[in-house]
Amino acid sequence: MIETELILGQSGVTFSDPLVAMITLVIYSILSVFGAGVIAIIYRWYFREEVPEGIAILIGVAVVALYINTASLGVVVGEGAVDLFRIEVVLFNVVALGVATAGAPVGQRLGDRIAVDVFAIRGLRDIEGEMGKVVRSVGRTTMVTLPTEIEDMDSYDPVSKETKTEMAGKRFHFPRRLTVEELRERIVDRIKEDYAVGYVDVDLTDDGQIDYLAVGSRMAGVGPTLAPGTVAIAVTADPPNNAAAGDLVQLWTAAEGPELVVSGELRSVSGDISTIAIDENDIETVDPSQSYRLVTLPETPRPDREFATLLRSVDETIASVEVSPESLLTDETLSMTDAIIIAVRSADGTLEALPARDRVFSGNETVYAIGRPAVLRRLEEAATTPKPAAEQPEVQAEPAD
Repeated sequence: MIETELILGQSGVTFSDPLVAMITLVIYSILSVFGAGVIAIIYRWYFREEVPEGIAILIGVAVVALYINTASLGVVVGEGAVDLFRIEVVLFNVVALGVATAGAPVGQRLGDRIAVDVFAIRGLRDIEGEMGKVVRSVGRTTMVTLPTEIEDMDSYDPVSKETKTEMAGKRFHFPRRLTVEELRERIVDRIKEDYAVGYVDVDLTDDGQIDYLAVGSRMAGVGPTLAPGTVAIAVTADPPNNAAAGDLVQLWTAAEGPELVVSGELRSVSGDISTIAIDENDIETVDPSQSYRLVTLPETPRPDREFATLLRSVDETIASVEVSPESLLTDETLSMTDAIIIAVRSADGTLEALPARDRVFSGNETVYAIGRPAVLRRLEEAATTPKPAAEQPEVQAEPAD
């Protein structure tokens, strides 16, 4: 009896029969969860990121609405009449759409979780080890588990606690027979894609497990490309037609008897709005409410600014490391480290730029190096870790005569 009412009354279900109404709402919620889950899987596969909640809700509600309309159309074709505008039917349909709205986020999370786990092993292939240590595992994939303790990278903006909590303990699957370096690159790319993390520092053991993991983020935009001691400001100005980002410019007042306000570097132009990088001490001289004229200056070499800007747009960074006496780094040559040593300041204050690779580290020196965070971290550990004490041979006491 209940099944007959459900089949014939899909378009006119009301709360007058609570059991039929409850079963119908459960069916609608399942349809919503299924629709949202399917779109979450497709979105993760195509765009490599989580589907927005609004899209998932829209799809979940649309599936239920389509089901209701289809059922109503079936009644019209079969019986020639349908009563969808009774207040009881309208109330039930509104509640059904509300149930679909509540169930869609559940389907979104389930679908995205399934997609993350399934697509992790997409593109499996046998990789023949040619060089380096090869990570081997039982089965078709190598499973890597993120540690529960995730550190913050020095000199980078920290990642939110919520993101690190979400990352902690997650398991990734990768093709087997990857070298340790290839596996490290896969892990870095995966963390960046799944959690929108800007920078990843990871160390792996010989068997492919994570020994150290740190993450950092850096805000996108003009900020990361500004040299130290400079700020960016947007002003209303009239730049030359061929002005482009990177040009040296002067800012002049637009009134009669123009006066030089400040000199800086043009970063972007949008209509009559120009963004200029200037010295932070000159910020008070610029009035954003005033209109200015821009004068482009001849190009001059600026290696310091170019170097600072370039360094902020790549994964490498610069660090200064003090070499402790009797550390692992003392008496070793510069070639023993993977970092690029650009300068060494001796204990007496003498600065040596671009030292030779066969130069030897000495105690109480300050080393300026460029490299990825993992390379610089290992350099700092070697510079502060004492050398192991040499074992003294045991002296056998001679028997007395």
